[in-house]
Amino acid sequence: MNSFEEIYDRKNSRSVKWDAMGEIYNLDETSDVLPMWIADMDFPAPSQVLMALQKRLDHSIFGYSLMCDECREAVINWQAKRNDWQINPEWLLFHHGIIPAIASIIETYTEKDDKILVTPPVYPPFFQLAQNQDRKVLYSNLVEQDGHYTIDFTDFEEKLKESSLFILCNPHNPGGRVWSIEELQKVIKLCSKYDVLIISDEIHGDLIVGPERYTPLAKIAGEESNRIFTCLAPTKTFNLAGIQVAAIVATDKEKRLKLEKHALAHGSGMLNSFASTALIAAYNESESWLEQMLSVISRNMDYAIKELKRQVPGIEVTKPQATYLLWINYRSLHLSEKEVMDLLLTHGKVALEPGSKYGEAGLGYLRLNVACPRPVLEDGVNRIAFALTKEKKQMMETKEDVL
Repeated sequence: MNSFEEIYDRKNSRSVKWDAMGEIYNLDETSDVLPMWIADMDFPAPSQVLMALQKRLDHSIFGYSLMCDECREAVINWQAKRNDWQINPEWLLFHHGIIPAIASIIETYTEKDDKILVTPPVYPPFFQLAQNQDRKVLYSNLVEQDGHYTIDFTDFEEKLKESSLFILCNPHNPGGRVWSIEELQKVIKLCSKYDVLIISDEIHGDLIVGPERYTPLAKIAGEESNRIFTCLAPTKTFNLAGIQVAAIVATDKEKRLKLEKHALAHGSGMLNSFASTALIAAYNESESWLEQMLSVISRNMDYAIKELKRQVPGIEVTKPQATYLLWINYRSLHLSEKEVMDLLLTHGKVALEPGSKYGEAGLGYLRLNVACPRPVLEDGVNRIAFALTKEKKQMMETKEDVL
């Protein structure tokens, strides 16, 4: 049995995914609820990372730690090999995670009441971070057609006229789009036209499950790369979210200096003793693990899509181009989000992400995490199908009783 087939018990491990469901979903009892919501995997990290961490643990001294040249080289070599993107070592700044990195950029480069543009449905911290820093959020909703999202560039341009900063999700979460070069070039052109800075969250860039090719935004930006802050991390790729390490690529020296000053002002320049060890082992030694994992994810997606469509007539699920997340459209069931979530949690005993979490544009959708062993996924799909067909079955039974 390989590591992608074995079922690990994650309960009582301080796992947000498994141990925080009661608080998140307002449930008194969660022992029988299957979590398929937050975006981490139920797969162990690559063995090369585990061995490197064990070696570091055996050293037994955990003093103040730094991100060394080897860390920079690991990021640079990975991007060069995987995406043909040549990064200068000086461009790299390290942070505790993608969310703290984005928060630091917002705080450094915008002021109170400045307007920040996002494209819902999209990763909630994009607008939550802005709101919590007293910035105003502008929403340019993506357009969905046949299960794929595109940018409404007419509306996007109108909103840019008022914006100081745009936050891009590349590839897109939760929709799974790998933006084309043409789309990315248009984003760059319009942001340049209105002098808008760009944060490009590219944490899902390694998780490509379709034939499309992910393109780092800054790679194709030329001189306009100076307005782009690219956020990268091995944590989503190799299931290392709890290690907490990320990088910001900023080509403009003055902008980097301001971010370094922000880190000093907030005491956030130091990373934990395991961050560099995990990052190096992941990028330098774990590519084969990633390829195996992507194959498992792709097959899991195929299974889940086929079974959900078979068991729950009317729902729409399109295989994404990236991520390990399915975005399920249940609008044809004519159920409210509250009704759907009650059915899933009460009857199906399964926890998914409600679409409204990603903005109003996400109403009528659910986000399903398929990064788990196949038996767990099969159990989850059956629970979802049971829950979403329960009301219809009850209605039919009631009708038969009346007749």
